[in-house]
Amino acid sequence: MGSDPKEWWPDDYSDWLEDDPAAEWWEPRDWRTESKDKMNIKLTNVRLSFPALFKAKGFGDDEDAKKSFGAVFLLNKKKHADLIEQVEEAIEKVKKEKWGKKIPKLKGVCLNDGADKEDVDGYGDKVMYIPTRSAKRVPVVDVDPSVPLAEEDGKPYGGCYVHASIRIWAQDNQYGMRVNAALRAVQFYKDGEPFGEKPADAEEEFEDVSNDSDDDDEDEKPRKSKKNKLL
Repeated sequence: MGSDPKEWWPDDYSDWLEDDPAAEWWEPRDWRTESKDKMNIKLTNVRLSFPALFKAKGFGDDEDAKKSFGAVFLLNKKKHADLIEQVEEAIEKVKKEKWGKKIPKLKGVCLNDGADKEDVDGYGDKVMYIPTRSAKRVPVVDVDPSVPLAEEDGKPYGGCYVHASIRIWAQDNQYGMRVNAALRAVQFYKDGEPFGEKPADAEEEFEDVSNDSDDDDEDEKPRKSKKNKLL
C-alpha cells in the first residue's frame, strides 16, 4: 500500500536540481570520514525506501520531468534520536548561513515526520524520513566499500538497511525556498523485510499434483481412428 512515490512525493522536489550541490560527479574519496562540514552527514543503519540508485526516475505528476537519482531514508525516532538531532542542527545551520537572522517562511525541509505517511510501508509515527536527490548516479557499495554494486546484484532494495552520505543545503530560487538533502553515496549494511507486495509462496498456492499427471496424460492421448488403423 502506498508503494508509488508519485502518490505523495512533494511536487516541488522536482525543482531541486537547479542548485543541487551534488550535481557534479562525486570525487572518489573516503566519504565515511568526511564530516568536518556539519552539512555533510552520515546516516548509519537506516532503512531504505523508494530507491532510485541505478536508474534515474521522475517524480511528481510528470514522470519525464527532470529525472534524477535518489532515495528516502527512514530513521527510528528512538534508535536514531542523536542522528535526528544532528540533522536538525544541520538544517538550522544552513538556514542561518543562507538567510542570516531573518529566515523567511520556507516551503519545507528535508526532515519529515513519518506520521504524515502512515499508509506507506515502513512509515508511521515511530519514524522520521529524509528524501534525497542527486542529478547524477552516486557511488553504491557493498558491506566492503571497495566493492561497487550494480542493479543486477539485487541490493540495496527498499526495506533493507544502509549507511548513506547526504548533504544538507538551502534552496533559494524561482521555485521557492526550502532546505533539501542531496544524496552523495550509499553503502548496503544488512538485509531487512522488503517493502511492497510479498512474492507468492508456491507451496501455499498449489498442491502436489505429481500423482495426477499420469492420469491426465492418459486422458489427453489421441485415440486412433479406424482409418488410422488401416493405414
